[in-house]
Amino acid sequence: MVKVSRRSQIAPFEVMEVLDRVTTLRAGGRDILSLCAGEPSGGAPTDVRERAARTFSASGGSLGYTSALGTPDLRAAVAGHYGRWYDLDVDPGAVGITTGASGAFVVVFLAAFDAGDRVAVVRPGYPAYRNLLASLDLTVVEVPVGPDTGYQPTPELLDAAAAEHGALDGLVLASPANPTGSMVTRAELAAISEWCAEHDVRLISDEIYHGITYPDDPLAPDPRGTCAWSVDPARESPSGPTSVVVSSFSKYWGMTGWRLGWTLLPADLRSAVDALAGNVALCPPTPSQLVALGAFTDRSYAEADAAVAALAQERRFLFDSLDDLGWGPVAPADGAFYLWGGISGQLGDHPDSVSWCRALLDDAGVALVPGTDMDPVTGGDFVRLSFAVAPEVVHEAVERIIAFQSG
Repeated sequence: MVKVSRRSQIAPFEVMEVLDRVTTLRAGGRDILSLCAGEPSGGAPTDVRERAARTFSASGGSLGYTSALGTPDLRAAVAGHYGRWYDLDVDPGAVGITTGASGAFVVVFLAAFDAGDRVAVVRPGYPAYRNLLASLDLTVVEVPVGPDTGYQPTPELLDAAAAEHGALDGLVLASPANPTGSMVTRAELAAISEWCAEHDVRLISDEIYHGITYPDDPLAPDPRGTCAWSVDPARESPSGPTSVVVSSFSKYWGMTGWRLGWTLLPADLRSAVDALAGNVALCPPTPSQLVALGAFTDRSYAEADAAVAALAQERRFLFDSLDDLGWGPVAPADGAFYLWGGISGQLGDHPDSVSWCRALLDDAGVALVPGTDMDPVTGGDFVRLSFAVAPEVVHEAVERIIAFQSG
């Protein structure tokens, strides 16, 4: 029999399967409200769209390859973004443009780790971390988190994980996190970064939801989220930071389909990531790179911030609706645009959230993601709701969910 690789036997991304079901039902004429994808409904800022129109009309079809890690102009623009938001002086040579944040994770994991290395991820957490790591023959160490630690890891939890599974080689940290929206404070991130430095653990900081935050005090330090490089213990050393930052144009700027992300690379990984990126994808999408320069204008930042303000209103609506929904516990949703809610009290005859979500979609026309995708241990009692859609969709969906739960 012709062989199929063992590493290919990973779980499918449940969100994509739900979206396929939504497409099928809509094609059959059903009115479906989809709150499953992490995709801002407003799309790209005006300056990005106008730049796209100019770029494509003037290109004459000459949109060829760029350098493997992106155009010099875009790398410089991303570096400038770190000066604007975080007061960090980032060398454009440390910036790698990638095919979405997903592309960044692939080349960074390949460059930073060898087969069998132990990399910690939190549970509940973004399933693609776990699946990508497993497909690369890395050992995934899940760190269970909950309300007692704000759904984020702590040095104590990392000590316990290392004691149980063996010394760690890496940690993937997301703040704001998917699916919980939880965030670490600057002090907490500094403590985690110190722990990683002391234990020779590579910290990979997923910051794709930076800017989509709901701080109690907008004037507090780091209201958009703390960049890992700003607290990296090695940031003042001759070689610079050892942590890796991954981010994207998809969330704050609403540019999901453009498939463009970036990574801030420590010096010891740059040549390896450059070589890997050239072999994996040759280069990031050239049209997207040219267009993405429009994301860094004052108008684009203002439009993105206005979209975040609208998301804050929907977040408040959902928290105000929790008594009627009867969900709990619920993660804080301090950032991103997800509500991670416990539905054990609403399952009724359904054995888990997979069955419950399927019935909600078929009977009420509302698509949510079952928690098993993000937490294979206790996720059967949870769902993830994305409020990145239009406000009227969120409001009607809540009405339908309440009616569905009422029987």
